[in-house]
Amino acid sequence: MAYTDTLTDVADPIWDAIEAHPMVEGIGDGTLDAERFRYWVRQDYVYLIEYCRVFAYGAARAPDLDVLRTFAELLHETAETEMDLHREYAAEFGVSAADLEATEAAPTTRAYTDFLVRTAATGTFGDLVAALLPCMWGFNETAKRLEADGLPDDERYAEWIRTYAGDDFTELTEWCLGLVDDVAAASSETERERYRDVFETSARYEYRFWDAAWREEGWEA
Repeated sequence: MAYTDTLTDVADPIWDAIEAHPMVEGIGDGTLDAERFRYWVRQDYVYLIEYCRVFAYGAARAPDLDVLRTFAELLHETAETEMDLHREYAAEFGVSAADLEATEAAPTTRAYTDFLVRTAATGTFGDLVAALLPCMWGFNETAKRLEADGLPDDERYAEWIRTYAGDDFTELTEWCLGLVDDVAAASSETERERYRDVFETSARYEYRFWDAAWREEGWEA
């Protein structure tokens, strides 16, 4: 059994909770209020900036040249191509590039990204990839479940589902799953337990990121 197969008892209840969240249900059936999605787009833009920093740490800590190259490519693709696409996608919801750049990280966004960057900076390479996995795996799993139920009439939400259920993102998810398996196979039982804890924390933040968008979370003081 692959190491990531042992994470399903942690992951599946969280993926189930995400799928059942009204924010995600609204994307799936196309009824989500656009203002809530605008909030999500803005916060996800802030998240991607910090995600790039984690990729940079991944390249620096990579155990071999192939993994280094992949993290370097992910950093470039995210910072250049994906963020350009994100700006174009945001514009479909009336969110300008200036609005994105002016976005302040909400409490959950700040907590999640601080956790990711701190783990990447102070943990081992295994900790880093365990922390990265839930974002890729969670989005891919959620989008595939929504796609299986049928795409919504609102093309903007259908595009989100197609993007994260598509072959390219599925391939990226499978790469990350395989990388975690490889790292875990060369690790001690104590290290594998720590990876599990790191993975669970990130996965919980994935749920809370959706919930924060639903609540349009802000700083009260």
